[in-house]
Amino acid sequence: MVAACCREGEMEMALGFFWSKSELNDSVSWNTLISGYVQNSYPVEALKLFVCMGENGVKWNEHTFGSVLSACADLRNSKIGKEMHAWILKNGLNSNAFVESGIVDVYCKCGNMKYAESLHLTSGIGNSFSITSMIVGYSSQGNMVEARRLFDSLEEKNSVVWVALFSGYVKLKQCVSIFELLSEYIAKEAVIPDAMFLVSALSVCAFQAAIGPGKQIHGYLFRMRVEMDMKMTTSMIDMYSKCGSIPYAEKMFLNVIERDLVLYNVMIAGYAHHGYGIKAINLFQEMFEGGIGPDAVTFVALLSACRHRGLVDLGEKAFYSMMEDYHILPETDHYACMIDLYGRASQLEKMVLFIQRIPREHLDAAVVGSFLNACRLNNNKELAREAEEKLLKIEGDSGARYVQLANVYAAEGNWAEMGRIRKEMRGKEARKFAGCSWVCLDNGVHTFTSDNRTHSKAESIYSMLDFLTKELYEITRAFC
Repeated sequence: MVAACCREGEMEMALGFFWSKSELNDSVSWNTLISGYVQNSYPVEALKLFVCMGENGVKWNEHTFGSVLSACADLRNSKIGKEMHAWILKNGLNSNAFVESGIVDVYCKCGNMKYAESLHLTSGIGNSFSITSMIVGYSSQGNMVEARRLFDSLEEKNSVVWVALFSGYVKLKQCVSIFELLSEYIAKEAVIPDAMFLVSALSVCAFQAAIGPGKQIHGYLFRMRVEMDMKMTTSMIDMYSKCGSIPYAEKMFLNVIERDLVLYNVMIAGYAHHGYGIKAINLFQEMFEGGIGPDAVTFVALLSACRHRGLVDLGEKAFYSMMEDYHILPETDHYACMIDLYGRASQLEKMVLFIQRIPREHLDAAVVGSFLNACRLNNNKELAREAEEKLLKIEGDSGARYVQLANVYAAEGNWAEMGRIRKEMRGKEARKFAGCSWVCLDNGVHTFTSDNRTHSKAESIYSMLDFLTKELYEITRAFC
């Protein structure tokens, strides 16, 4: 009866049955109840019952410690885990593979990989449970070399190790490894991957603007006849939008009957970022008429649509409506959009008045950087100099900001000022990450970095680039 109640999650009823005939309770019934609490996500109650079991003179065994170690792992409590480890050593159960695997799992989930490695190596545990714990631990710590080595050592791989390895790569944004692992999974495993696995994969495709792998995932779901839920559909639309395939995104969006705020935000942002400003504004209006209230993300997308289309009046109306009608406080992105909106429309007086009203905590590099770009677009040297001082106060150690300033002066032919900025940058040893671009081709991601010709086909690539450049010069001369 206790076991049946535990399986159904009726823990109060299980406890009632357990204590109703306490004189009959042996180690099996105690272990069943402790295990039930762990499996139903009551780790603290499981530990209390473990102590109570010892106080009642019932001897602990490997099954007891197996459940209790799972409770420690769930709590991510290294201190209690170490105490359990000590009890296990005192009770002579450290040679049991099941128990030792549980200890490894506790240390891995508590982030103590040094202890986990030591135990794993000295005990010679080779079962899949222990190796799975090590893979999860290494992945969470970002040690993907060791995680992959252990992953490859497993003959049979369960969903836990696939998701753990994938999550580790996603966390580190190792996109090539992510796409390779996804292709490997689809080729080897008959079982459809966990939904979060695919949602994460789509987010990476969106981040990389890699439409090829994104379409492969979409095709895979279609072939496997997987019914996509709202989260999966939203991720798919976001991927197509960020890859620039607005028609694909739009078609999927229109097929969704019951739309939520997140879905609307994704589609409005997609329209806004790819020059479909009017469509973005119309969709916002549709959302409003459908009774769905906007949030801060919605207004970032809407303001972005306004700035790309130069709709100053509508942008202003949206910005102030956000505060007055929806009581949403502006964030850095909202302020940056408004600065950019005024700059593109050459309304510098409004821009200056607006930036003076921005609270100090929101005057960060993004906002001042937008202000500086507006000064560059409008060839306003005086305002650019003011922006320079503010920008270097905020982010003086960022090489990217010095380069941005140097480009402003270079655009107006002020080589002396550009040289001064470059000199300051060298003097402060500010560094800028090298420019980078990539292309997805033949199931791989090919990355190109500024001043780096280490690609295996660099000679052929740059030879073709020189050829195309000469062709363009010839075409230009023909029209001059």
